[in-house]
Amino acid sequence: MYLCIVEKNKKVILFDGVCNLCNSSIQFVIKRDKKDVFRYAALQSEIGQELIRERNIDTSKVDSIILIDPGVAFYTKSDAALKIGRSFGGIWIILTVFNLIPRSLRDIVYDFVAKNRYRWFGRKDACMIPTPELKAKFLG
Repeated sequence: MYLCIVEKNKKVILFDGVCNLCNSSIQFVIKRDKKDVFRYAALQSEIGQELIRERNIDTSKVDSIILIDPGVAFYTKSDAALKIGRSFGGIWIILTVFNLIPRSLRDIVYDFVAKNRYRWFGRKDACMIPTPELKAKFLG
């Protein structure tokens, strides 16, 4: 085991590295992350597993996305997705309206999509390998 070092002022998005929907979502975030706020790691990676262990996250309950704000908190499911989306600024501020919906209800929808993501969008045999241009944004 090794100590996972995350760059100062960077948030980490852990995602299901074999999920096509998750990989597409990460590409979506990368294109809109104009302030270079995020770093990325697959849940299945060594670093992803270490970050999960450090925070005692039960991956039997959360297996698709986790947002870690080092030294502050971590967010899962709909909370993670909304915080990521709001970070884009501009028109994305509209996402704050979803905070009016109780998290338990938002997470029901989130869990339904997460449960069916492989069937609807497919899965890869291995985790995504970032292009050389994007490699610095990925941990590990």
